[in-house]
Amino acid sequence: MACDESGTHGAPHYGFGSLWLKWQRRGDFIADFRAILANHGFEEECKWSRATRAGYRPFYEELISYFFQRQWLAFHCLVIRKEIVRKDEFHKGDWDLARRKHFTMLLTTKIRKALQRFPDRIHEFRVYVDPIASRYDKADEAVEVISNNVLNNRFRARSPVKAVVTRDSKDTPAIQLCDLMLGAVMETWHRNSKNITKKFIRDCIAHHLGWDSLEYDTLPSERKFNIWYFHDPTREERKVESRKVALKYPYGYRGS
Repeated sequence: MACDESGTHGAPHYGFGSLWLKWQRRGDFIADFRAILANHGFEEECKWSRATRAGYRPFYEELISYFFQRQWLAFHCLVIRKEIVRKDEFHKGDWDLARRKHFTMLLTTKIRKALQRFPDRIHEFRVYVDPIASRYDKADEAVEVISNNVLNNRFRARSPVKAVVTRDSKDTPAIQLCDLMLGAVMETWHRNSKNITKKFIRDCIAHHLGWDSLEYDTLPSERKFNIWYFHDPTREERKVESRKVALKYPYGYRGS
């Protein structure tokens, strides 16, 4: 899988995204991604921060449609409102530690569900992540070790996370697509963008989910595009509506 983070520099929310890709399909994905780039003459890195040019809307539309048509691609993210994080109580007063814990929580929760869904399969997970915003130089190694420790408490001696590797997003198309999806979700929740191309991308993703916008979180069981809002009922009323997804291309779609 490929992972990215957002909102680590003073935003009201921070979040982590994960693009899930079958290992056997990685070559197909890279070839298809490059073909879509070439088809539209797209020569920039595909990142949310750069998704501002109106002329590239057809590129973003095709890329998003491609994602939703492939059964072997999925996107899951975790969104945390900073105001409700019990930083002093659970994270030693340290935002760096809190973020690393939440990132690990996203990975272990999703991997645990995969192990439970297919208990007879041999599972190996390789995680490619954009450089983690942390003062700890070996943050990727720490995530790997802690993830396996958490999972081995439930699944003895499995150690399903084989590697957590920091990769430059410029050389990793899966991280770029993850960045685009996560940026669309986070910017919707921050309500801080007026760029019409970014609004087009957000609306395009929402359309494929059968939603009118990305201002919701999904049900926990959603497998294709999952938005997990981290809610602490002891500190706030729930501010986000959970909404069922109605995929434009449901599971079983044979168009790809």
